[in-house]
Amino acid sequence: QVQLVESGGGLVQAGGSLRLSCAASGRTPSTFGYGMAWFRQAPGKEREFVAAVRWSVGTTYYGDSVKGRFTISRDNAKNTLYLQMNSLKPEDTAVYYCAAGSVRSQTYDYWGQGTQVTVSA
Repeated sequence: QVQLVESGGGLVQAGGSLRLSCAASGRTPSTFGYGMAWFRQAPGKEREFVAAVRWSVGTTYYGDSVKGRFTISRDNAKNTLYLQMNSLKPEDTAVYYCAAGSVRSQTYDYWGQGTQVTVSA
């Protein structure tokens, strides 16, 4: 089992920055080498892929809407995933979820509870 706990959401003005964190426990990524990702879901919209990292090799992937603005990273010692979000836009407003699973097959078996990010115009 993998437990994921997100933190770092909040309210920010357009153009601002936030950093999200996701702490993994149980079967940790540093030991088992699975992938982790960030997704988001805005009200009335489908869940959207934001970014992912293959933990063991560090390869990263990004959704088109966040490329060049968001950076995914990991701290192996802390088993913590991060999402640095810069140049935020109102359309980035959503609940952001951390997920663990296979980046290659794009299947994620474990999800966090989500953290709200609100970007004001």
